[in-house]
Amino acid sequence: MPVSRRGLLTSAAAISAAPLIRARAAATPVIKLGVLTDLSGTYRDNTGPTTVACVKQAIEEFNPSSHGFEVDLRQADHQNKPDVAASIARQWYDDGVLAAIDVPTSSVALAVAQVAKEKDKIMLNASATTTDLTDSQCSPNTIVWSFDTYENAASTGGAMVRAGNKSWFFITADYVFGHILERQNMALVKKAGGEVKGAVRYPFPDTTDFSSYLTQAMASGAKTLGLANAGLDTQNCVKQAHEFGLDKQMKIVPLLLFITDVHALGLPLAAGLVTTETFYWDLNPRTRAFTKRVLPRTPNNYPNQAHASGYAITLHYLKAVAALGPAQANKSGRQAVAQMKAMPTDDDAFGHGSIRADGRGVFPAFLFEVKKPSESKYPWDYYRLLHTSPPSEVLHPLNPKCMFPTKV
Repeated sequence: MPVSRRGLLTSAAAISAAPLIRARAAATPVIKLGVLTDLSGTYRDNTGPTTVACVKQAIEEFNPSSHGFEVDLRQADHQNKPDVAASIARQWYDDGVLAAIDVPTSSVALAVAQVAKEKDKIMLNASATTTDLTDSQCSPNTIVWSFDTYENAASTGGAMVRAGNKSWFFITADYVFGHILERQNMALVKKAGGEVKGAVRYPFPDTTDFSSYLTQAMASGAKTLGLANAGLDTQNCVKQAHEFGLDKQMKIVPLLLFITDVHALGLPLAAGLVTTETFYWDLNPRTRAFTKRVLPRTPNNYPNQAHASGYAITLHYLKAVAALGPAQANKSGRQAVAQMKAMPTDDDAFGHGSIRADGRGVFPAFLFEVKKPSESKYPWDYYRLLHTSPPSEVLHPLNPKCMFPTKV
């Protein structure tokens, strides 16, 4: 039967008015994150690839898809240069990255924190130690997870002074971290009635030969050598101090020593050193469980407090995103940080804790002594717990200017 022109038009109109059967599926929200760290320099083993592994572990355990969003993770080497780091952070934030994670080296972290504040993004700091991040240069866009220079001065420095070590000489990395660590420990020594015989600062990060600085320390007459540095610099200082026989004349006190440094030094050299960390893999069943899960990703480098902080700060951020909603998290970094502060923290690396209004994580500090080789019974069995300090004893006073929102 022939079809009329009128019939064709009627049929076409009916089809165009009918609802579409195949509706386009809504896109899954994506949260972009970046690990901005030291992948090639003096802090590589203390942060770097192992922190990347711990961040990936946190994402896998949280399982973002079960909460209705996905995570796009990237990484970059900031080379311990503030200008390089700030440039990378700016590019990332402009590309939709919400948070830069880890960010070791205090001068680098301070630069990135300013970019995050300007862009209303976030810096989730796991390893820079300057208290300026949560004090004189605090920001509503910054979280500092578990340790800083004030804590190390109060715990390690304080323990040494109480033990009778009251005559000091400092070898200091010549940048903001070294300066503030030196200053806070000097103040502690003087307050306790001790004496600072002298201090010397070396170019960072371009120094590997510390012989001239160690010679000055030995000539000072001081009985305690305070090392206001970290990473490979601390390792080289300890090694060269032993070569000079300085360890027979002075008590060597690294003011920021990680278990990864102890491993690199070896127990024959490191035995007897005292250090403060907020995390030790063999501290309790939960820390051991976390370490067991992450070790397949980094079998040759057990996690230290910086690595564990990268894991915990990422996990807590993802919980905040789920509570706030990915759309709102994408909209405002300050609001996501406020959400993080509003929620108690809980993870296998640090247990239960919280985050203060200034962005500083609230956790205890553990004073450890490095074991003798004969006392170590299995791989990375390096620490003996000497003392546990509650947060009230090791956190710097809260600056009234840093009372940022803790509620959403």
